[in-house]
Amino acid sequence: MKDNRTNDIAPVKSHHYNAGTGIVYIILSIWALTTIYPIFWVVENSFKAKDKILSNSFALPIGELFTLANYKKAFGNLNIFQAYGNSIFISGCVTIGVMLVAGLAAFALVRFSFKGKALIGNLIIAAMMFPVFATIIPVYTMEASWHITNTDNWLLTMLSVILPQIAGNICFAIIVLRSYIQSLPLDLEEAAHLEGCSIPQIFFKIIVPLAKPSLVTVAIFSFLWSYNDLFTQMFFLRRPEMRAITRLLNELTSQEGTNYGLMAAAVTLVIIPVIIVYIFLQKYIIKGMTAGAIKG
Repeated sequence: MKDNRTNDIAPVKSHHYNAGTGIVYIILSIWALTTIYPIFWVVENSFKAKDKILSNSFALPIGELFTLANYKKAFGNLNIFQAYGNSIFISGCVTIGVMLVAGLAAFALVRFSFKGKALIGNLIIAAMMFPVFATIIPVYTMEASWHITNTDNWLLTMLSVILPQIAGNICFAIIVLRSYIQSLPLDLEEAAHLEGCSIPQIFFKIIVPLAKPSLVTVAIFSFLWSYNDLFTQMFFLRRPEMRAITRLLNELTSQEGTNYGLMAAAVTLVIIPVIIVYIFLQKYIIKGMTAGAIKG
């Protein structure tokens, strides 16, 4: 009887690496180390006393160098958890607002024809040329007339930061989403329309699931930009109990001066959410930015 067992064995794929590929990997590895090491350096110095950092800044925090005093002081003197809560609330609201408004605007600009469509598209692109510090004074004056700045009301104070941050992210988000929606086929939308779906139903049931990679990209950038936006917080978060985490870090720097150990501990606490977001969602950043171009 003929033995056919050898036919079931899958061929082994061989990988060929040339000198050029090796050089590229070496360069990328060096670049990765230069990017990662500063973060590692800050974290390790956060476990050293302030008088040990200058003399042993590159030594590992082992033995006598190791201490938790910086973190104890950070959690004892600073309201870290309240600041974290304020930051997450602000960034979360900004992210949801940008995704919703930019998604609807991009959908309208791509799928509908109306007077002034080209002008609106050009204005959106032109608006990205104006930095946030060029408009902060009129924005602050406008919100002060609404009586939502520096009030005792926590929600109104948070809203005074959320609104300008949404406005600051909206143009970038519309451009990214518009490019992606243009690459989506019309067949599913036309079929849904024939089945009796309304425009909002088409957007939320057809466009949103298909544009998920691009929406996630917009969400990541909006969240991180809002989380790290110290400039806007300096204007609108004046009360200590309403400060976000980056505003709290700025206060720590001005109060403690050269206490590098405490500053390193505070920086470590600030960057933890940013690192978590990048680790778990990094694949969506490139996918969302390039998917529209690839499909188009």
